[in-house]
Parts: sequence; C-alpha cells; structure tokens
Amino acid sequence: MDPALNFCSACGGPVVVRVPAGDSLPRHVCDRCNAIHYRNPKLVVGTLPAWQDRVLLCKRAIEPRHGKWTLPAGFMENHETVPAAALRETIEESGAHIEVGEIYTLISVPHISQVHVIYRAQLLDLDFAPGEETQEVMLFREEEIPWDEIAFRTIALTLKHYFADRRAGRFDFHSGEIGPPPDATR
Repeated sequence: MDPALNFCSACGGPVVVRVPAGDSLPRHVCDRCNAIHYRNPKLVVGTLPAWQDRVLLCKRAIEPRHGKWTLPAGFMENHETVPAAALRETIEESGAHIEVGEIYTLISVPHISQVHVIYRAQLLDLDFAPGEETQEVMLFREEEIPWDEIAFRTIALTLKHYFADRRAGRFDFHSGEIGPPPDATR
C-alpha cells in the first residue's frame, strides 16, 4: 500500500483525492496549484540467467524475504530501458556477466501495484559473486531448486515455466497475474 500523500511536491500545498477534470479516476490533486500527482504501478525487472541445465539464483540479504532465494531483479529506475534495468539489477545482485535475451514472463501483481518482467539470459562465464543486497549466488539444476525457500510467487512461477519449457524444447512468452496470497488480511 502506498504511503499517504498529504503535500504537493511542486508547491507544498495540501493534497486531496478527487477526480480531476478530464479524468475518470480519483487522483491526488493539489488544492493550491492544481498539480496532479499520479501514482502508478512499479516495474520490477530482472533476468533468468542460465548456464547449461542450471539457473542462477540469489539469496536475499535484505527485506522483504531476507534469506530467501530469487532471480536477480529489482525496481526499474527512471531514464532506463527495461532490458538495461534487468542487466543492471543482475550485475548489482550477482555480478554475473550475461547476454539479455527476450522477455520471458510478464506478471501483474495488482494487489501491491507492481508488474514483474523477467528476461531470459545466458551466462557468459561462471564469474559471479554476491552484491550488497545478496548473501549468496548459486547455480541450481531443476531438482536442486529450494522451492520452499523461493522469495516471491512470481519467481516460483517463472522458474516453473522455464523448466517446463526446457523439457518441451521451446521457450514461450508467459504472461498473467498473481492475486493476494490466501493468508492476506487485506
């Protein structure tokens, strides 16, 4: 959930939620200068780096999901392309040298206002090491994946698609959405 927006970043005036003229949705609008503050979903981008029959996973050194395994991914920054953000996140989290391929999964996570985009990637060598946000980086075969220790459901779904596609001998683009976990209170 987004934190409350009480003041305008343009003039410091009070902000209220209302439907601005010419719009159809409630927005945060400044009562003083009429600036509209749009709040849109965040893009989480990353890669699924592969080496032969193994994939590279990172053990998180930060919250959320500290100590759990994930693909190298994170929030896209302003002024980046999506593949450049995926490459940057991979380097930051794993130090891996990769060739970014095609978009592999695009998964909407509307209950937390995120969209997760994962590219297939080829590891160019085995020179990788944990970054500041990572405890450990390791290659896993399908049967070695610590499924109960995967940090995010979007990552588990991406990995399941990957290994199913690998067995089928062709990689398809996968899109979908994930709702709130069954135990969510909101």
